[in-house]
Amino acid sequence: MTLKLASVVPVWVVTVIGAVLVGTLVRGDASHDSPFADGGGHLDWLSIVFAGAIILTFAIQLAIQLKEGFVSRVVASIVGSLIILGVATVVLWFTP
Repeated sequence: MTLKLASVVPVWVVTVIGAVLVGTLVRGDASHDSPFADGGGHLDWLSIVFAGAIILTFAIQLAIQLKEGFVSRVVASIVGSLIILGVATVVLWFTP
């Protein structure tokens, strides 16, 4: 596995896990059945997952300490996370 994939895939995996947790633990209508009901709906929590993905991206890139390909690795991590969360948003939008 190349360094680019080795530094990008963990961010995508954490993003997928975060999206699944949001889908299972957060109610879209913020009903009182959910443990996170007062925190808002799916979009609020998916935004928090995206912020965490950005922070994780930079933490991994700082740990690598390699200048070559920095921008492409960061872009791949962030755009991939954005696509994952976009798909999760569409799926959660159409589920009751």
